[in-house]
Order: sequence, then structure tokens, then C-alpha cells
Amino acid sequence: MSDLVEIWENPMAKEKYLIVGWQQWADAGAISSALPQYLIDQTEAQKIGEIKDDGFYLFQIPGTHHFLRPEIKLEEGYRRNLSTRRNEFYYTGDDSKGLVIFLGEEPHLKAEGYAEAFFDAVEALGIKRIGVVGGVYGAMPYDKDRQISCTYSLSKMKAEMEKYAVRFSNYEGGATIGSYLLDEAEQRGLEYFVFYAFVPAYDFSDLSPLLQGMRIEHDYKAWYDLMLRFNHMFGLGLDLSKLEEQSEDLLLSMHDKIEELENQLPQLNVREYLEKLAEEFTETPFMPLDDVWERELGDLFEDMDEEG
Repeated sequence: MSDLVEIWENPMAKEKYLIVGWQQWADAGAISSALPQYLIDQTEAQKIGEIKDDGFYLFQIPGTHHFLRPEIKLEEGYRRNLSTRRNEFYYTGDDSKGLVIFLGEEPHLKAEGYAEAFFDAVEALGIKRIGVVGGVYGAMPYDKDRQISCTYSLSKMKAEMEKYAVRFSNYEGGATIGSYLLDEAEQRGLEYFVFYAFVPAYDFSDLSPLLQGMRIEHDYKAWYDLMLRFNHMFGLGLDLSKLEEQSEDLLLSMHDKIEELENQLPQLNVREYLEKLAEEFTETPFMPLDDVWERELGDLFEDMDEEG
């Protein structure tokens, strides 16, 4: 195992799964950077290991000032805090099934060494399958289920992934860290996949040069749609009710913002713009059969209570 990997606890669950996110470019809706931290907080997951820095990060680029530098907090000249690069593993679970959560920072340098250390840790922990999350912005209805793009490491995984209401990416261009690691995962024969959720973002510049665009910074709807898939695929049994409420609150907030914009600038026909997006959009919701039964039974019992 790489000398950069330090694991001080290796839980002995029969099955262990991994959800991964990074501080990275493909972080629309804060999916990659904030969703893993949300899971850590909600499950009270405990830190069990980390990947140590081996010159993965730049301190500066000439011509920039704050772009890459660590942040420091001083009080009366004394250092109270200095931010460091995080590449940490957390764990929650029981003897039967466990969830490992990794929150890292996309490396600037030595990507091959970073990949080797990452997968050495995965193999040392006995991870059965690795799921990576990310987000990209796009013009889509804010009140519809998010489209999920999928890439995977082993060809045998495609048939199963099709069940999760995803579309398979045909992207060509610069690789994110999640996509970059596909190659190493395949060489090691590991089941590794990346789910990129499309996060609503609107460019209103064609409607008015004075009107700014709009995008969702923390897309709880995308978080919820992704976690529905992970919950089912990994059999985690996580309570997603709070995240579902946050998703619904987000949609209401977006509705209010659109209404306010429409009332203030009716001549721009913002509502018409969004309706056109909806007409051109094909929604592909993910609703596993067990969830359908649970919801239908819940509605039935509610109706019986009301009638009783």
C-alpha cells in the first residue's frame, strides 16, 4: 500500500460501499464538495483515514493572489487557524453493511500518484463498489427530476446502471478527477462509476443586458435525486426525509424568485422562457418499486385515517 495512505481503523462490515466527492471544477450545485459533508454530518460518520499530501497542490500561480493559497485566520498576530487540503475517509455502518464517505480536493499535480494512493486505500478498506458524485450546470426546468449522466469502469456494469434512469455520457474534452480515475479503476478490476447531475442555470442575457443569470448554488433536489439512487443501489436504508424537505423548500424558493422576477420585469417574459425549456425537456425520474409501494401504502393509510 502507498506510504501516503494512513488508515487507523478498518471496519469489519461484510459489505462496504464508498461515496466520493471532491472540491473540484465539476461541482455545480455543490454536489461534489457539499453532499459528502452533508452525509458525514447526518450519519455522524467517524474519520478512519486519509491520503497525505505529496506535492499534489500548487501554492500559487503567477498573476493570481488568493486563487490557490491556503487561508489563515489571525487574532492579534496569533495564528488561530490555517486551512489544509482534505483527502479524508469517514465511516458509518454496522457489522453487516457499511458506508465509507471520502471528501477530497482535486490534485493539481502528480495525478498518477494520487490515483494510486486513492485506490490503494479503497482496496485496503475492502470496498465493494465506488460511487462518485459531481455536478454540471445546464438550462433545464428547476422543478423536474435532475438528469443524471453516468460513466463506469467495467463494461459489465452498463446493464445494471441502465436501471437507475441515467444517460450514458459521450463527452469529449478535459477530464475531471472523477473521470480521470476511471482508467486506474478498470486496470484494478474495481466497480467504479460517476454520477453527474445537471443543475438548473439560466442565462437571461438574451432577454435583457441588464438582467443577470440565475443558478442554484446548493441543489438539494439534485442531492436528493442522487441519494435515492445510492440508497437503493447500496441498500443503505438512510433516512432521506430531511433532504426531501430541503429539496421541496428549494423548489418553492425558486418558484417565488421566478414570480418576483416576472412581476418586476413582465416585458421580458421570463415565464415563457422557462415554459419553453420545460416543453423541450424529457424527465427521467428514478422510482424503485419498493419506494413506489411504500408511498402508495402511505397514501392509502392517510386516506383511511381521514375517512375514519
